[in-house]
Amino acid sequence: MRSKINITVLVAPLDWGLGHCTRCIPLIEYFQQSGCTVILAAEGAQAKLLQEEFPLLTILPLRGYRIRYSKSKRWFAAKILWQLPKLLQSIKNEQIWLNRVVDEHKIDIVISDNRYGLHHPSIRSIIITHQLQVQTPFLWTEKIVQRRLFKFINQFSACWVPDAAGNFNLSGKLAHPHLMPAIPVVYIGPLSRMNKANDYTLPKDVLILLSGPEPQRTLLETIILSQVHSAEEKITLVRGLPLTTEHINVAGVKVINHLPAAALNDAINKAELVICRSGYSTIMDLCKLMKKSILIPTPGQTEQEYLADYLSKKSWCLYFEQNEFNLMEAIKTSKLAPYNFPAIEMETYKKAIDDLLYETLKC
Repeated sequence: MRSKINITVLVAPLDWGLGHCTRCIPLIEYFQQSGCTVILAAEGAQAKLLQEEFPLLTILPLRGYRIRYSKSKRWFAAKILWQLPKLLQSIKNEQIWLNRVVDEHKIDIVISDNRYGLHHPSIRSIIITHQLQVQTPFLWTEKIVQRRLFKFINQFSACWVPDAAGNFNLSGKLAHPHLMPAIPVVYIGPLSRMNKANDYTLPKDVLILLSGPEPQRTLLETIILSQVHSAEEKITLVRGLPLTTEHINVAGVKVINHLPAAALNDAINKAELVICRSGYSTIMDLCKLMKKSILIPTPGQTEQEYLADYLSKKSWCLYFEQNEFNLMEAIKTSKLAPYNFPAIEMETYKKAIDDLLYETLKC
């Protein structure tokens, strides 16, 4: 811990699943190590996770966007479009909320992970996103969405992209488009709270990580539980439900509602194979731990579908669609697959934070 400095940082992750929350953990830890006062903002499952990781930090209640996905891939885009007015209102509301909170808590820096209303004209406001080009079903809609997205992004002081800048990267064209925002864009490298353990993998251990918004999380869980009885491997299923007290029993499977960071880190290190969504935060964790993985995109979520396809073509993972998923076949295929793990610098974010604090202290 460095000596205390008179800088207060607000960190606020998006509430779409837990990934935006978990990838902020390395940033929060480094701000603390740098001597900053850190305040968090979240609700529900995200607030609970942050409270587990940082029990001494203040967590301000901030309503999430609360977006729900369609049960059908066919209606995914329509379901999101139908919720667009609510989303835009949430962005307006969080901007009003921030104006009040900045004065009340004397905040100097805002770190917003994909929350587009959390910018303030008087202080440094950083937007974190790996989506500078949102995938849509049609090219013409991609251009419209990108223009609208850049209008939001350009209201911030800078944009931090959790990926490498060059061709050797995890997000492909999502974070490396031809057209860039008008504000400074800083590639801070992938973010992961995980730590790799050497020679820790246990043969035949399969870890299944469920995550993301409902109802698709439950739909995938149902598919897997209907097939898991045939597995020869030792299987652990983490449901991704930190607020749930209900426990389910499945013969031959260890079912856990939620694991805190240290226990999850241990579980991934021990696993020979990880089966999970192709959420970007999960991909960053797998990259750091160099784990064999099977990615199952959320049906209709074009970003996850693109990432699974992009990474599978590099032999960094295997890609299966949810509606055709066969657990036994997937495990068998993974044993024969020539995985090629990337080696990407994972601590570039520390320089970005050092530079940000230096510029803030100069003012």
